[in-house]
Amino acid sequence: MWKRLKCLAPAVLLVLGAGTASADNSKSYEIVDGGIPVSLTGKPGDPAAGEEAMLNRKLGNCLACHAVTKLKSHPFHGEIGPALDGVADRYSEAQLRLILVNAKKVFDNTMMPAFYKSEGFNRVMDSFAGKSILTAKEVEDVLAYLATFKEQ
Repeated sequence: MWKRLKCLAPAVLLVLGAGTASADNSKSYEIVDGGIPVSLTGKPGDPAAGEEAMLNRKLGNCLACHAVTKLKSHPFHGEIGPALDGVADRYSEAQLRLILVNAKKVFDNTMMPAFYKSEGFNRVMDSFAGKSILTAKEVEDVLAYLATFKEQ
């Protein structure tokens, strides 16, 4: 069902016999069975830093679209995306990593941005060209925080 893809992020390199793209200082990853099973940094993320990235309007800004009960002290939770309560019970770490890296690989019609992709966009402002929204470390930090979102 899922194709085995080799990717070079933030510039995504799909090894499907088609063209390739690359970027300096990029971290390679492989999509296996609907997830990215290996850390982008080679080490676990920091949940506290992940919470900060999720709340930061210039980084994850997750609350713009998602409601999170454990963050109820922060105002203005969104309703566009699903609530993140219990997300660690619904998806594996590998699946969550892929959703953060590029949610369109999991959900075709999602509005969620690809947080670890830097190419293939149209009309990108020069100051953002070649850059991903989150770094590999920030993806791992957010993932570590999301891993704490289990049903009580």
